[in-house]
Amino acid sequence: MTRLISLMGNSQMLDGGAMFGNAPKALWSRWVDVDELNRMKIACRCLLAQDLDGKTVLFETGIGNFFEPKLKSRFGVNEPNHVLLDSLKEQGLTYEDIDVVVLSHLHFDHAGGLLSSWQEGKEPELLFPNAHYLVSEKHWQRACNPHPRDKASFLPFLNKMLEQSGRLHLVNATSHELLPSVAFEFTSGHTPQMMHSMVKGVVFCADLIPGKAWMHVPVSMGYDRFPELLIDEKEAFLNRHFKAKHQLFFTHDPDIAIASIAYEKGRYSTINEIKQLN
Repeated sequence: MTRLISLMGNSQMLDGGAMFGNAPKALWSRWVDVDELNRMKIACRCLLAQDLDGKTVLFETGIGNFFEPKLKSRFGVNEPNHVLLDSLKEQGLTYEDIDVVVLSHLHFDHAGGLLSSWQEGKEPELLFPNAHYLVSEKHWQRACNPHPRDKASFLPFLNKMLEQSGRLHLVNATSHELLPSVAFEFTSGHTPQMMHSMVKGVVFCADLIPGKAWMHVPVSMGYDRFPELLIDEKEAFLNRHFKAKHQLFFTHDPDIAIASIAYEKGRYSTINEIKQLN
């Protein structure tokens, strides 16, 4: 029987204005707290599925611990350790036990956890040596040929590692033979063909809806490539999954892992919020 577990990875501190790009601080400050540098706490939460199509599957890997100290400070990654590996250990697992890693997209705060922790004078290594990596095909093309606006969000050396592993699979359909019980859908407002996985009635929101505060349909991030498209996609996404009574899995919300969707007076919100899924 498939078991779903939310796992914490390394957290970040990012500028609140960037996270709520088109919303004024007078509005978004009602939803989140910031430090003296105007930075809010950002989780990098992953979803572990045990015995899913006979495999141990990890959806996302978070930002990880690969940054050198200066960049760790810039992005507010304060933990000294690779938190995702510790979270796996709490479940009696190591990264070598993972059969499939599903990546919604390849921005470093979602894929950096694939890499080993930073060590001075040593290049990072690709972890999960027994896993197959699933990435959407059109997003892979974007990652390998990024626009100047989002070039800094990708890790070219990670792309090479994934390709050279021989275990990279590019997805362009609503299902994949490795995970026949997982349904995939795609949105392109945040980044071209970001992939949303749905398993056992739980849908992985990724950066379409990073957390509860972004349930407000008109709100987008400064990091979104095509904000108007994202807003249209978000409304359709929420409408579709509300009608299907699916639950949302939030990767970046520091307080909520999973929630159901409520709709009243033309607005979406969350109900039945769960901090930890296990």
